[in-house]
Amino acid sequence: MHRHFDEQLQELKEKLLRMSSLVEDSISLSIKSLVDRDENLAQKVIEIDDAIDEIEIEVDELCLKLLALHQPQARDLRFITGSMKIVNDLERMGDLSVNIAHRSLDLLKAPLLKPLIDIPRMASLTQAMLKDSLNAFVNDDVQLARNVCVRDDEVDQLNVQIFRELLTYMLGDPTSVQRAVDLILVAKNLERIADHSTNIAEDVIYIVDARVVKHHLDE
Repeated sequence: MHRHFDEQLQELKEKLLRMSSLVEDSISLSIKSLVDRDENLAQKVIEIDDAIDEIEIEVDELCLKLLALHQPQARDLRFITGSMKIVNDLERMGDLSVNIAHRSLDLLKAPLLKPLIDIPRMASLTQAMLKDSLNAFVNDDVQLARNVCVRDDEVDQLNVQIFRELLTYMLGDPTSVQRAVDLILVAKNLERIADHSTNIAEDVIYIVDARVVKHHLDE
């Protein structure tokens, strides 16, 4: 029975990793569609979201099954409940990538407002946070998870910087308003993806150390 339980835990981890791989692809393609002004890439992001949603359902069902049949305790219980939170964060990241793809499609209808510099940089930071939060999950790496949490501030600062710059465009040229708003929403979605990566990192710390660090990482 215990061997079967261990196999199911491994299956759970593999489903999460498969889902995370799709989410990473989705984020990458959404930004590439924006930078390259490629409608096909944006549509691909929208298609990927269905696969992400399917795995979310599978993971939720498996977690509930493990809780009901095995009544796990201690570390195993934290892993399963943490996985339920992580899968929710991953699903939201997929949705946010779709949001970016839709903004990309809208921006294709008009000339480029400005060279895209800070948004790709913000995307790179956000993607690195997600990758590291997942590596922390796979390797039980609390230090890496804590590092992800700290880096969220840098993404927040870039989001503010992008907003202020685009605001000057809107004030200077009324015809730029819609394009500027679309780019502001892209940055906002990236900032929220970084927040979800931070959530995953916090869940890793909880799973490994049984410590809740939300809102007080420095303690």
